[in-house]
Amino acid sequence: MTRFPYDQFAKEFLEELLKPLGEVKAPREVKGEVRQIDVWFAPVLPTRADALPLGLLGLFAATPALFEPFRNPATVTEICNCILKLLELRGELQREANRNQERLLEEKLPKLWIITPTVSESIIRGFRGILDEENWGSGVYFLADHFRTAIVAIHQLPRTEETLWLRLLGRGRVQEQAIDELQKLPRSNSLRSIALRLVTNLNANLQTSENIDEDDRRLIMKLSPLYVQWEQEAQKQGQRMVVENLLTVRFGTLDEQLATIIQPILELPSQEYASLLLQLSNLSREELLARFNSNHS
Repeated sequence: MTRFPYDQFAKEFLEELLKPLGEVKAPREVKGEVRQIDVWFAPVLPTRADALPLGLLGLFAATPALFEPFRNPATVTEICNCILKLLELRGELQREANRNQERLLEEKLPKLWIITPTVSESIIRGFRGILDEENWGSGVYFLADHFRTAIVAIHQLPRTEETLWLRLLGRGRVQEQAIDELQKLPRSNSLRSIALRLVTNLNANLQTSENIDEDDRRLIMKLSPLYVQWEQEAQKQGQRMVVENLLTVRFGTLDEQLATIIQPILELPSQEYASLLLQLSNLSREELLARFNSNHS
């Protein structure tokens, strides 16, 4: 895939999903020779990992973290550059602690998560990466402890709900399967809405890109109907907000009884829907409830 659309998608994707949990900077510069961390994350408060809706990604976000996602398999040089960013950032944090005459606590040191679709056995051996399947499952290779670094091989992750948000950053069949799973999530899932918006943005960016490969073409075909679905859902959500706001303004509050008639209002034929909204200021609460209660009794 052309690198820019994917880089933009991966950074925005991680930023949007992690934003509710803490401070996110995408990118974040480190001093010395100018380098940019793709995504920097710092949790606001210690968070119970089992309470996070992000599954494995939520576990990664339990501590300060650097995220470096790759569309193509990360090379030895690219992995070394990521580790260099981590070490430079650690030096920056240490200097700041020294200026403030503070001790740099272990829990404030960031971890580095290198997210790559695949990784060769020779690279894992070269970095002495080891699995901890009991605690992290397959596909997450940890380097020596003091490096505070892991290589995440997306295509080796188990196909479970806990890994969905990471598998959306994969490529080919793995990414396509994750998109299918995303569509099947309940529409009430707020993360589903965020992810759908971002993957449809990716589709738009790919379609305007000149240099696309076969993977890109397949992804465009996969995402095009998803874009239409997202537009329709966004339109319905907009209509719901209009009705909710009008009912709140008209009656001062949106209580449980009024909330039950929102969906029936949205299901009205377009002319009836428009007519009702125009008449709303003249209808009493009792008249409105009676109309829809009688229609659904």
